[in-house]
Formats: sequence, structure tokens, C-alpha cells
Amino acid sequence: MTEALILYTHPMSRGRVARWMIEETGLPYEARIVDYGTGMKSPDYLAINPMGKVPALRHGDAVVTENAAICAYLAELVPERRLAPPEDSPERAAYFRWLFFMAGPVEALLTAKDAGALGKPSTAGYGSEDDLLRTLEQAVEGRTYLAGERFTAVDLYVAACLGYYMRIGALAPRPAFVAFAQAHMSRPAALRAMEIDNALVPQHSNPNMPAAAAA
Repeated sequence: MTEALILYTHPMSRGRVARWMIEETGLPYEARIVDYGTGMKSPDYLAINPMGKVPALRHGDAVVTENAAICAYLAELVPERRLAPPEDSPERAAYFRWLFFMAGPVEALLTAKDAGALGKPSTAGYGSEDDLLRTLEQAVEGRTYLAGERFTAVDLYVAACLGYYMRIGALAPRPAFVAFAQAHMSRPAALRAMEIDNALVPQHSNPNMPAAAAA
């Protein structure tokens, strides 16, 4: 790979997930810390991500935002690491299903619930809270991997999200959630990424920043 990988992130943001994923790939990359407020809303950064949020990944002229998309994109760059099921594998269905179930319905429901604005189950994409949590629990219960018999990007993303949402109290620590998160968050790449971001926190903490840190 000749194009440079640049991760725009903040140590107290969802960018922690993207850093973990890059560490799993073993690819060289540059991390640029974008501070909350003027940094994320600066013209230069808005030209990369008009949302003014992190993370964002630049790969040559390509830009990818949203953690689930970043994880999926990075996995495809290193097929030899098998971080995504092969294109002709039936396991690819489960890989995409649970990657986007977590990124879509789960995050939407937990965000709406935190805001006290849950939609009607008949019209909201996430349905009812009971149905969603039961589906999520059944997906991970008694399993270490969600797509086949080895670790892939979907395991990383789901484990990271479960760990974060349980840590902030948005998800009750059901045994299946705890077991799945713990099975992956002790991986060497996860520990390396955590060590890097934790070391950056004192330099970039801001008492006025949003409370939502990394999934």
C-alpha cells in the first residue's frame, strides 16, 4: 500500500475504535488529534468531514467517516489478515448484518433513549427496546465470533460498542454482553490503542467537551 493512512481523532472520542482497528491491520498510519470546538469546526477539518466530528480516515484522496465504515474499509485493505470474511464466503452475511445492526438500530435507540425521545416501535427503525436488546443478546450469547470461527472487524466493533455503552450505563451489563466485550478488548491491538489514547488524554482534555467519549 503506497497511499498514506491518516486518522483524524481525539483520545476522548469514538476515534478510539478506529485506532484499535488500524492497530489490528498492522498498517502504518499518522494520527492527527483534532480538538473539540474550534478544531473540529475549522474550515480545514470541515473540508474533510463536513459533520465536524471524529473519527475520519483519509487514505490518499479517499475519505471514510463513521466507525463501522472505517472498520469495514480497513479490513478490506489487508485481506491476508482475514479481518473480513472472503467475498465468496456465506459468513459475509452475518459480518455485515451485525456490523450495521450495532451502528444503526442499537446506537439510534440508545441515543434516543438518552434524549428521552424514543420513537414508536411501529415506525422507528430500531423497533422496541425489548426486541432490540433480546436480538443483540441472542447474537452474542455463547459466542466469541459473530462471522465464522475467527476474529473479524465486526467482533471489534460490537465489542467496543458494548464495552462503552455498559461503561457509561446506557446498557445493562448482561452476562452475554460482558463476556463478548471482554473476549476481545484484551487483544494486543486493543491494548496498544488504549495505551496510546490514554497517554494523550491529559494533553487534550477539556472540561467543556461533550460527555460522550469513545465507544
